[in-house]
Amino acid sequence: MTDIVALAEANQRKAREVIAKLRVVEAWEAVGAEAHLVGSLRTGLLMKHRDIDFHIYSSPLRLEESFAAMAQLAADPAVGRIECRNLLATDEACVEWHATYRDRDGDEWQLDMIHIVRGSRYDGYFERVADRIAAALTPLTRRAILQLKYDTPDEVKIMGIEYYQAVLRDGVRTYAEFEAWRAANP
Repeated sequence: MTDIVALAEANQRKAREVIAKLRVVEAWEAVGAEAHLVGSLRTGLLMKHRDIDFHIYSSPLRLEESFAAMAQLAADPAVGRIECRNLLATDEACVEWHATYRDRDGDEWQLDMIHIVRGSRYDGYFERVADRIAAALTPLTRRAILQLKYDTPDEVKIMGIEYYQAVLRDGVRTYAEFEAWRAANP
């Protein structure tokens, strides 16, 4: 039987190594932006889906500075792909960056870096959500969420918030219960 908590902790250590090796925070700070970890790594609920999420803030947000930060990351030969979506003219007021990174073990990581206009609609929103989730966790609910994430087939894509609502709000504990919960809560 797999020790779910030990596996999650090992993957979270690896994620932090990726961040340090790529110097993600430093790349954004070099252009005057402020990077905040969000998502499952911030909550301590990163399991087997190797995804690292940052929200990055600037005021004003200059597109050339966003590209300059990403150019620093792209200089690492382990970065295999970078995608950009300019959503500055939308309610999101951001530039979405997605990059892949292959670590020393050959595992591929996805880095989602959302560069947001400071003071816009989503400024700090997801950090507050992650902090509320982390504060609500008990050892039992943390283990339940990690187990559900572990039991999810690799080809099935599920947003983290679905696990958190199912377990924390609605008491789901098994993958069968989770599948039923998802069917009832599209």
